[in-house]
Amino acid sequence: MNREQFTAATAGLGEAELRKALWTVYWRGTAAVRERIEEILTPGHTQVTRRAAPAAPDPDQVLTAVQEFSRLVRSGAYLAGNRAVRPKERSQWRFTFRRLLADSRAALAADDPVGGEAAMAEMIDLACQLRDDDYVRSEDPIEAAAVVVSDEVAVLWRHLIDQGGFAEFATRGAEQFLRWERRYGWTRSGWGKLSERERRLTEVLAGLLTVQDTWVTFTEHYLQVLDGMAPPPATAAPSRGRGRSYADEQRRREMEHRLARRAETMIDWHLLLLDRFFGTEDDVLLDRLAGHAALGGPEQLHFRARLAQARGDLPTARQLIHRALEELPGHRGFLDLARQIDAPLPPSENLTVASRRHAKP
Repeated sequence: MNREQFTAATAGLGEAELRKALWTVYWRGTAAVRERIEEILTPGHTQVTRRAAPAAPDPDQVLTAVQEFSRLVRSGAYLAGNRAVRPKERSQWRFTFRRLLADSRAALAADDPVGGEAAMAEMIDLACQLRDDDYVRSEDPIEAAAVVVSDEVAVLWRHLIDQGGFAEFATRGAEQFLRWERRYGWTRSGWGKLSERERRLTEVLAGLLTVQDTWVTFTEHYLQVLDGMAPPPATAAPSRGRGRSYADEQRRREMEHRLARRAETMIDWHLLLLDRFFGTEDDVLLDRLAGHAALGGPEQLHFRARLAQARGDLPTARQLIHRALEELPGHRGFLDLARQIDAPLPPSENLTVASRRHAKP
């Protein structure tokens, strides 16, 4: 909230409620916050002694330590078979992870925080890899480390905005957004107290985009990053058929899977942009997104169908969602849209719907 919004929100509170709120901030706040409140409460007392804040760690030293830890983790040293890490350290990797993450966060307060920014980015990269790969002895590494990755990303992004301005953040944040976003969070289990605290980076980002210009600027940088991820035109849609080697077919499938997975991961962000830009002068950005070569698969068809529906082109929307259901049968979001626009269902979906109706008492 800005000052006016905060004033409006607290206008209905009585004196007792305001005192309670102030006490909560005082009791649970940092030492610096408590000292500031004490100064406000005793304006005539000039002898309030300020406790010196701990000095920020050296960003370059933190970055060196983070890079060495990341190198050892990725080399498998924390699993076994590498004398660079003692057996006791292998079981305590999560404490090292948390300590280095805290040091990286603290290094952002240094006069020259570039090393701290790089260290934070490296730790978040490692957290994303720990979710997907077995580098340590833990069934769910992020749960074991008790780290809310989305909160750490929010700290870094807010720092980038405060330090270099929004344009600098958009340049760096768009690439990080695509690299770090996870549709189902960073814990493997997807449930539990830590998982409940995780937020989609789409939500984190939306809270930082305060006015229309920031939405446009960030989206333009986002599309530029996607441009760099698009496959070369010659291989963007390799043909199927005789004469193609097994290796060519395998590469084609891997590429299609990569494009589809990217579109699936980012679909919530794309639909948010649809709501934000449709019917405005920035509507052209939606066309670039809908036809982008770096995205594919059923979720991209879903986005294109939603865009066609918004523009009143129902025949195209029906065709697109029909194709999406052929590629990914049973998807509830696709079925909901198909019902909204009376799109024909593939045979498999018709059988499924008929069997559900037959099963009803």
